[in-house]
Amino acid sequence: MKNIEKIYRLLIACFFVILVSCNENLETQSEFKNYLFAYFVGNGPEEESIRFALSRDGFNYYALNNNEPIIDSGDISSTGGVRDPHILRGHDGKTFYMVVTDMVSANGWSSNRAMVLMKSTDLIHWTSTVVNIPRTFPNEFVDIVRVWAPQTIYDNKAKKYMIYWSMLGESGPDKIYYAYANADFTGLETTPEQLYFSPTNSACIDGDIIYKDGKYHLFFKNEDEGKKGIMQAVSNSLTEGYEEVDGFMDQTDEAVEGSSIFKLIGSDDYILMYDVYNQGKYQFTKTKDLINFKIVDESVSMDFHPRHGTVIPITELETKILIEKWGKTLDSKF
Repeated sequence: MKNIEKIYRLLIACFFVILVSCNENLETQSEFKNYLFAYFVGNGPEEESIRFALSRDGFNYYALNNNEPIIDSGDISSTGGVRDPHILRGHDGKTFYMVVTDMVSANGWSSNRAMVLMKSTDLIHWTSTVVNIPRTFPNEFVDIVRVWAPQTIYDNKAKKYMIYWSMLGESGPDKIYYAYANADFTGLETTPEQLYFSPTNSACIDGDIIYKDGKYHLFFKNEDEGKKGIMQAVSNSLTEGYEEVDGFMDQTDEAVEGSSIFKLIGSDDYILMYDVYNQGKYQFTKTKDLINFKIVDESVSMDFHPRHGTVIPITELETKILIEKWGKTLDSKF
């Protein structure tokens, strides 16, 4: 009997060790270690498509799949091209959402009327739906001539995913709107409403929202002829009350667009990056307070040239899955 009890206790101890080991492994896998950059590369037929790149430190990036598309734009869009990919890790921590502009620039800058909503649980396989704004909301937005740069954020109050983007009607100017996605992330379940009201009624595009210290920070490009650049508006509420912050957030006199901000892993620092499109380069700036930015281009390297994209943190396991699918990067560390 005593031997049986010893064996029983030993088995329990072994089971406990295995259980702890498994939990530690799961915790290790769930920790963010690297960065995934979703972007497109240009205005040509083969360039308006989604690409992926990886980084260990948030500064040095290496393209996956030899800088070729990870999804065929023709399979997901109504125009044959997509731009401005925004990627988001879902509130559950394991579902990913991506929204893109459904557009081919060769057709003109006022030629697109749709966005694409995408969803994945592994970053490899994506479902997609085209949302054409005039067709979906013919009574309110039949005159829309462009639908640009959609992004997604989880609304903790509404318990829903909010999509926001800029639109231009026949009377102009471009304005930033928002609507809530349905539960399947295949369409919009609310009528779009204007999100930001510019004090000067100037055109606003490329909105990007980040939550910090109880406030929502909306970065956007102001398109006013005398006031062009990346600006910021702040609110206590996600969907209203944004007040413009004085000055420009970008640190260059060159024309810029497509800003995106992300927090560095294990740090109080944030990176605000944007496309210096006339110069053919991307600029990175660093900040702690989202007000004062310092250029850190000397620390940045890429083996590709991105256009308007976004960065999210990913785990080591997710990194391995991406590499197994899309091939190793040029960085020997991966």
